[in-house]
Order: sequence, then C-alpha cells, then structure tokens
Amino acid sequence: MFYKYLLCCTMIASVSLGCNSNGDDSDYAFIGGEIINPKNNSVVLYNTKGKVADTFLLDGNNRFIHKITNLQSGLYSIRHGGEYQMVLLEPNDSIMFRLNTHDFDESLVFTGNGAKKNNYLIKTYIANEKEAKKLSKYAQQEPEIFSAFIEKRKEKRLNEFHSFLEQNENVETPFFKSVIEANINYNAFADKEIYPFAYFGNNKLTHIKDLPENFYLHRSIVDYNATHLSNFFSYNRFLSSNIENLATHSYYDSNPYHSKFDRHALNYNKSKLDLIDSLIADETIKNNLLKYKAIDYISHNHTELDAKKLLDYYLTKSTNEDDKVYMKELVSNLKLLRRGNPLPNLTVVNYNDSEHLLTSIISKPTIIYFWSSNYKSQYRNSHYMVKKLKSVFPDMDFISINLNDNDDKYWKKIINNYDFSKHNEFKFKDSKSSRKTLAVSYLNKAIVVDENSTILHPNVNIFRSDFHNTLEELLQKKHLVAKQDAL
Repeated sequence: MFYKYLLCCTMIASVSLGCNSNGDDSDYAFIGGEIINPKNNSVVLYNTKGKVADTFLLDGNNRFIHKITNLQSGLYSIRHGGEYQMVLLEPNDSIMFRLNTHDFDESLVFTGNGAKKNNYLIKTYIANEKEAKKLSKYAQQEPEIFSAFIEKRKEKRLNEFHSFLEQNENVETPFFKSVIEANINYNAFADKEIYPFAYFGNNKLTHIKDLPENFYLHRSIVDYNATHLSNFFSYNRFLSSNIENLATHSYYDSNPYHSKFDRHALNYNKSKLDLIDSLIADETIKNNLLKYKAIDYISHNHTELDAKKLLDYYLTKSTNEDDKVYMKELVSNLKLLRRGNPLPNLTVVNYNDSEHLLTSIISKPTIIYFWSSNYKSQYRNSHYMVKKLKSVFPDMDFISINLNDNDDKYWKKIINNYDFSKHNEFKFKDSKSSRKTLAVSYLNKAIVVDENSTILHPNVNIFRSDFHNTLEELLQKKHLVAKQDAL
C-alpha cells in the first residue's frame, strides 16, 4: 500500500516539476514519506546550517509530503523523535522515505528521483562504521603499514563509487560527487590524524615528530572552509582530530621533551582555539568547533580558575552570541558540581510514575549515568557496562536516568524490551532544566557521589579503559569501598 502511495506522490512531484522545467521556478524539490511507530506527530527538516527549516505534520496514516521552494543544493537533515538522518537534496529531486523508529538507521529506505544518491550516502555511512570497528588492530602497526592500509582502503572505496557513477549516468551531479568523495576522503584523513594518539599513547606522544615525512600528505588538499560539509560527521571528525594533532607541537614547545602528554593542560587547549581561529574562516564551522573544544575542556574536573580562563579565551574567539550564553551558563552550573559539593536535589520519576528527590534515593556510594532512547548502541552499551561494574564494585549503587522529553511509553518499552532492572531506572521530571543543572552536555558523562550525596567526581566516563582505576582511587580516598579486582 505504501509503495502505491510513493508512486502516486512521485508522479505528482514529477508532473509538477516537469511543468516548471523551463521556467524560473525550478529551484524546488519534494520530500515525503511514512514513519512506522512514530514517536510524535511531526518530522522536522533542518537546513544546511543546522537550523530548523520546516516542520511537517504526519497525517492519519503517519505520512506526509511537502514541496520545498527556493531550494539550494546541500546536505539537509530530517529528524523525528530525537533521531536524525542526513539527506542530500538538489533542485528537481522528489524523495520519499520510509523508516521504522524501532530500527531507525537500518530501516531507512529512499525511493523516487534523488533516491539513489541518498541510498549511496547511507551506504558510505555504514561502511565508515564498519571500518571504525576494524581499525584498532591496524592502529598498533608501524606508521608505514598503517598509512598503506588507509590509502588502499580509501582508493578501493573511491573506485567503487566511480564504478557506481559509470553504471548510473543520470545520477551524477557535481554536488553529489563532491559529497561522497568528501565522505570517503575525510574519513581516511581523520584516521591518519587520530593514529599517533593510539600508536604512541600519552607517554610517547613526543615521537609524533618522527612520523614519515609523507604521513600527513593529505593536509595539502584539505579545505578548512567547506561550508557545504559543515554538518557532515566525517568532515567534522577530521577537523577535530586534526586540531588535536596540530596542537601537540605547541604542547611540546612549552613542556619537557619527554614529558607525559596531558590533553587537559590549559595551554594545550588554548592552542587548539588559536588554531581553529587561524585556520578556519567560515563562521559556522569555526564557531561549532570552538564550542566543542571549549566544552571538552570545561566539562572535565578542572579548577574553577582554569575553567574561567578557558571560557574567557573562548569568548574572544567565538562570534556566536547564543553559544557564548550557553558556555557562560555551563561554567556557572559546573561551579555547583565541584568535588565536595552536595548533589543538586532534582526531581526524578521512577518506572511506576512515582516522583522522588534524587538525593532521597541515594543511600550508599553511587554512580549516576545517563542515556537517551534515541541512541540504541549507547543505551545498550551503558547498561551492559554497568552490569560488569556491579560485579566489580558490589558495594556501590548505580542509578540510570533517561534524558528524553518524549512520551514515557518509549522509555518504558526499551526497559521492557531489554529487560533492564526497573529498580534503578528513572527519568527527570523536567529533563531540559535538569540536564542544564547537571551540565549533561554528552551522554557518556557519569557522576560519582558518596552515601550522603556529596560529589566525588562530577564527570567520569564509564567506557574509558582507566575508569575502574579512577573509581577505586576515589572510593579508597574516602575509605568507602575496599579495592576490588580489576575488570
């Protein structure tokens, strides 16, 4: 039935587009689709700068179709229930999609004029994810071996793409070609930039200068102002890792030659902001990267003075006034989350819809961790990791808090489907306000408190390889828990 609907919509779009093909009003496209198991009654379209462009209401059959006028070729995104997917849109496209929110990425299928471009884009995303899982073993190889592996993989994917274009001549446009090639290239470039941190580690990162001369040959063709890629994951992944890498040179200019690398050193993080400011002119790209790097530093357990120093430095670089307000609020909220301060007393709701003050459910050393219904791998992995931690730290408690604002039935359905223990599963009564109070700027943050709800650490990551050592040190200092066997 849905495919008849798609065919009908596509024919309408094609006729409409055809009638205007010789006129001035041809810079538009149609987008539509069907949402299976919708989380709300709308789909939001974001423009190429990440701003809301339009909101489409679903009809009684959870479907919609919409004409977008004055369209510029670009990477847009569609969002529903907190999840999103990039969509490549160009004039004269008529794209229809169908997705099931229970398996968002895997179920998404495009049809219509422009569908082949978007289906291939999804294919490159999936390939990037698969490659990331295999990369760790190659990251321990010698630089020459690693570089050859990355280059061979990149060329293989580019050749596959060019073969696809030869077989689908009507699909190729300059914009589509540039986007797919950028996705392949920048994913490879990012792997090269990340490599030294994995290969040398903090103790020997000074040897980054000893890498072969041609190891960073890709830097000669990098575009730091690729506006059309400003919301593209592989591009931003490259920029982030490239800035981290370049800043190591200034780190060793002001630290002893063989000293252990400290990614949280204030001067190192200030040098990252300097590099962003000097290399990038595009305001959207620059401001987003400045904000991300500043949050990365400020969110960790630095002194109030150092956090203020980096904030002040950030404020001289950014030109985004909304970002500046956000960062000032973040620093202000983090003051309340210093070690030794009481945990803010927020209201949470349990599985049975009973409200409790957060501190009232804490009676022993506790780790508070967070998850979102929109990120399946994250909530599965976080609960799995906590299960392992419970066996290592049996005297500790673990409180799980869902961050979503959507209907409780989705939160409870995940708990039931994965058989998570209902005993320590909660949601915030006011999620937006509570996230701000606890400065939850990313999902993998966790907070450690003692039996009196006093903060021992405001920001730990339970997925870090050294987490259990960090936790043991915290607890032993407080004489709360005897040292356990390592994971």
